[in-house]
Amino acid sequence: MDERRSPAGVVALVFTGGDPPVPTLAELLPREALVIGADSGIAHAHAFGRRVDLAVGDFDSVSPAVLADAERAGACIERYPRDKDATDLELALDAALARGVTRVTVVGGHGGRVDHFAANLLLLGASRFAELDLDAWFAAAHVTVVRRTAHLEGSPGDLVSLLAVGGRAEGVTTAGLRFPLQDAPLLPGSTLGVSNELDGTTAEISVRSGVVLAVQPHSLEP
Repeated sequence: MDERRSPAGVVALVFTGGDPPVPTLAELLPREALVIGADSGIAHAHAFGRRVDLAVGDFDSVSPAVLADAERAGACIERYPRDKDATDLELALDAALARGVTRVTVVGGHGGRVDHFAANLLLLGASRFAELDLDAWFAAAHVTVVRRTAHLEGSPGDLVSLLAVGGRAEGVTTAGLRFPLQDAPLLPGSTLGVSNELDGTTAEISVRSGVVLAVQPHSLEP
């Protein structure tokens, strides 16, 4: 295992498997970032012109040629057995956390299997990743993990859904949404936060305790 740690405050891009990312996303991602490829996410990173710094997983879905290309280009390889207790995305997030990363953007992880997609969404809200500032791009959708305060951007009328994960969220307050919440509770399984809309081009979501996923399902659609 690579014992090197990334500089404090560094951003990591975690490319994971599933459907290829929307091409227009490439210009929105930070250029200076630690790039982690989770199994077939390595190919997605290469398609975006990104050199992979770290490749993790059991590598059952990436082609041997793509993995070899990444290694020749300098990627550190962390190989796990196929019969393991964590998904490749979970291993990649663990690797980012171990390297002192503070902000992670996940790219991919959508399409193919609904169980994988649901697990990926729930994984973002896991308590052990509380130190990370997390967001994710699943196809055209943008998901922001809100543990304290988060700012959203978009166009007036864009859909925004707020989903509590991992337990009850308390003190949910919004600004800039058509249907505001003020110091409200939000429960897992509740649809109270579904299908809200941006009033303008920005919104702010704050949570006193708990975790909320702010889902913008059409962020990359015209």
